[in-house]
Amino acid sequence: MKAEIRSVTESSTRKLFQVADPAVRLWIITDLMNGDEDDPLYRQTVEECRNHPVRRRLLESLREDGTWPISPHRRKAEERGPGPPVGWTYITILRNLHNLGDLQAGIDKQLVKTALERILGWQREEGYIPGPLTDAFPMPHYNGYALRNIIQFGEEEDPRSQKLIRWLLSMQRDDGGWNIPYIQDVRYLPQYKHMRSNDFWKIAESKERPPYDPKEYQHIPSCLWSTMMVVRGLAWSPRMRHTRECRRGAEFFLDGFFKRNYHKSFYGSERNWTVLRHPAYFGNGLCALDILTVMGYGSEDERMEKPIRWLLDARSKDGFWYKSDRPAPGNYQWITVTALCALSRFAKSY
Repeated sequence: MKAEIRSVTESSTRKLFQVADPAVRLWIITDLMNGDEDDPLYRQTVEECRNHPVRRRLLESLREDGTWPISPHRRKAEERGPGPPVGWTYITILRNLHNLGDLQAGIDKQLVKTALERILGWQREEGYIPGPLTDAFPMPHYNGYALRNIIQFGEEEDPRSQKLIRWLLSMQRDDGGWNIPYIQDVRYLPQYKHMRSNDFWKIAESKERPPYDPKEYQHIPSCLWSTMMVVRGLAWSPRMRHTRECRRGAEFFLDGFFKRNYHKSFYGSERNWTVLRHPAYFGNGLCALDILTVMGYGSEDERMEKPIRWLLDARSKDGFWYKSDRPAPGNYQWITVTALCALSRFAKSY
């Protein structure tokens, strides 16, 4: 398989480089061609990234309070609730930071400092950031997503970031994974098991909800996708990705690769593993391989063979990987460069 992977990555990297947008090209230069900051091609590409229209629009629309505008419909729905961080404002910040990271906005990260401050300013005393779907209970997967963005823009050493990391680790379950409190544990009590999801949400958000001790629900498996989002956040830190806690989380979803999620409320079907999309906000098989190879999982682990074979077979005849759902110009470049980076890391493990 080693020779096949090297042939695939060399061929597809050459083809992608010829058509790639500047930001994708910069990923190729740094992650696949081992370029450095002294390389004239690197410096030229960085300058092209600065002028990328999508990147400029995102930065120019970022407001002084660290938020981006949302649609009138979304704003009205948010105003009917408790307000940010519950609502679309917070989701928009997370997604736009994700996209800016892809577009190499870190080269002038002061422009996004206000958005990071907005997120960390919502932090509760316990360490988590509430929202964006409710403030009745914390959501580890969104906190992992927030941590990913915080670390990507260089704020890992902020005491608030460290507090968030400690909270996430405190929520890790006995099987190594994470789940959504109430929604993915209390939900399975006999009196709620057959209740409609919307009706149970109302109970979970009410002041009359039943007493709750997470330790009483350790027999319920963790959520594959909640776990992946938390580990993705932790693994962005070179220091955290090799910790026992982070690796236990990675082991949980590696063991669950291609399997159905126990929790129907969050990508219950095993189909999600093989759906290619970008951005993969909530994870998929490609996202999992990206995380796992960054963490050092390679050819010595037999569990990686089948996922890597799937990724190789998902490559189109023209050498690229494409979005599974609907055609989207440009998205194939990000899907392809992510696949190539994962395969390249795996090949180096032989």
